[in-house]
Amino acid sequence: MNETNELGKNLPEKKFRAGSISATIWRNNIKTKDGRDAEFMNVTFLRHYKDDKTEEWKTSNSLRTMDLPKAVVVLNKAYEYIVLNSQGDLAISM
Repeated sequence: MNETNELGKNLPEKKFRAGSISATIWRNNIKTKDGRDAEFMNVTFLRHYKDDKTEEWKTSNSLRTMDLPKAVVVLNKAYEYIVLNSQGDLAISM
C-alpha cells in the first residue's frame, strides 16, 4: 500500500543517492483491465545542482560524463531493491 503525506500525496518507497545523483522508487496502484487491483513500482532519476547565477538548488535529468558512474550505482541499487521487494515481478497482484 502507498504511504501518503497529510496532503494525500504519494510518498517515495525508497531513495538512493550518490553525490548529486538520485534515484527514487515509487509504489503505485492501478486497476487492471479485468478490474483487479495491482501494484507496481517505478523509478524517477535526477541530478541535483546549484544554479551559478541564482544560487538556488535545481534538478535535471541530463547527466554529465562524470555523473555516469554514480548514475549506474543508484540505478543498480534501485533495480536491486525492486527485484528483492517484488518477488521478481514488476507488477504485484493485491
